[in-house]
Amino acid sequence: MADVESSRDGAVLTLTLNRPDALNAFNLGMHEALAAGLDEARDAEVRAVVITGAGRGFCAGQDLREFREHPGSTGDMLRATYHPNVLAIRALEKPVIAAVNGPCAGAGVSLACACDLRVAAESAAFIPGFVGIGLVPDSGGTFFIHRLLGAPRAFEWMTSNRRLTAAEAHAWGLVSEVVEADAFEARAKEFAAELADQPTRAVGMTKRLFDHADTATLDEQLEYEAQLQAAAAASEDFREGVTAFVEKRAPVFRGR
Repeated sequence: MADVESSRDGAVLTLTLNRPDALNAFNLGMHEALAAGLDEARDAEVRAVVITGAGRGFCAGQDLREFREHPGSTGDMLRATYHPNVLAIRALEKPVIAAVNGPCAGAGVSLACACDLRVAAESAAFIPGFVGIGLVPDSGGTFFIHRLLGAPRAFEWMTSNRRLTAAEAHAWGLVSEVVEADAFEARAKEFAAELADQPTRAVGMTKRLFDHADTATLDEQLEYEAQLQAAAAASEDFREGVTAFVEKRAPVFRGR
């Protein structure tokens, strides 16, 4: 049984964390399998990616049994496992959706927040986890959660170890929508398919622009916008968008 299952439905690639007996907690095998899945996601025919969990949970974070047995430093372990996968998610020039189907804790929260969008089942819960065992947030948690929630709320949440329900996560802006359990899988697929139908190059470049904006000056951001807009204006999708507008029909984007 693969630690991460990969399945393709049209232009949507779904990567399912697949250690359900451990609430999909990360071990080395799952890191390696996720890396392979994210490499597959680079295929130009893939236009949206969904990351979800098998069984009743999304991801419980790090498998603490393996954590205790790791021969090197914790920092070295993070650099070798979590960091490459977080960076691979951000490098994908296409939308990545975390479909949070149940409990999401520790590095599982960091993983979900590294994705571009999050949808949650009503049964989902978000637990920081780190401070509860005397650790600090890692795997990009402080970077992404700070940007999603703002520094004061992010700090309060991470240090209180408060469990957030799906409804609270939605109210805070951590997830885009909450879906009833029996409709969740279908809605996640529908959401991803809607994004896959968009002009993928423009979506990918928009992702790059928002990432860049976090540290750029206004002058730098204006220049980067101009550069990427020039690239977008040269795309087939732009020509199709304009033609469809003139012809008063729905555009058919092909991501090129």
